[in-house]
Amino acid sequence: MTKKIQDIWSRWLLERRFGGDSAVMQAGLTKYQYPWRDKVLSHANLQEGEILLDVGCGDGLIAFGALEKVDTSRVIFSDISQDLLDHTQSLAKEMNILDRCQFVNTSADDLSAIENASVDVVTTRSVLIYVAAKRRAFQEFYRVLKPGGRLSIFEPINRFAYPEPPNLFIGYDVQPVAEIAQKLKAHYERIQPSDTDPMFNFDERDLVSCADQAGFNEIYLELTIEVKPIPEKMTWEQFLHYTANPKVPSIEEAMQEALQPEEINRFTRHLRPLVEQGQGIRRGALAFLWATK
Repeated sequence: MTKKIQDIWSRWLLERRFGGDSAVMQAGLTKYQYPWRDKVLSHANLQEGEILLDVGCGDGLIAFGALEKVDTSRVIFSDISQDLLDHTQSLAKEMNILDRCQFVNTSADDLSAIENASVDVVTTRSVLIYVAAKRRAFQEFYRVLKPGGRLSIFEPINRFAYPEPPNLFIGYDVQPVAEIAQKLKAHYERIQPSDTDPMFNFDERDLVSCADQAGFNEIYLELTIEVKPIPEKMTWEQFLHYTANPKVPSIEEAMQEALQPEEINRFTRHLRPLVEQGQGIRRGALAFLWATK
């Protein structure tokens, strides 16, 4: 019997992130996730026989990529989700690479289960956006690295595109139904307040500052900013099932929670054609940081 997924992290990563649509999942992996993984690993410069600690390993994208990239490497999968660790451990068993893996249930800002100066590389992917104590996390990354060890991380900079102007909702022009869109935005804001939530309390300069203050003596950061038409058309169902992160409801759920039936109908009549025709603008910023101890 398959173990029931229980925590919010595994539910989102393995189910809700792609709305249960395997085609959307594969397209997202190919277009975005794999290139991000490859860049993180390129900056990590993992060598034969080295140990990589993947903090917030999630579904194992970075960790399994490292095991594939360097045949003699060893990887420590760490995450606050035991469900995800169980999932990745099962995958490692199926791949017959358990002897090269270790699994540790711990948070990014408290890696006390990992000894001082015991790993060659630390990686993260979209982890610090969930960590309030970011400076403490960088201190932990520095502590567990050996002298000359490398840090390589990827983080979206959500502050860049937030808050959206009143006439936009996830990049679509909703001026004729702006008051309805505002009710949805306010609902999300109540669940995930932008003035206190760690997803919004930093930018690329803060990442550099954290690395610098932690003691890293060679720091690089690459920032990519995009403002462009939404490149993929999607069905209305795919849009409704979109869930931005593990802590918030899908768009469909938020509409049911925050709007009256007549408002849902009106909002849908306006927004659905824009979504299905791909008439929106995507704004985003992504940061890759790599550093040496």
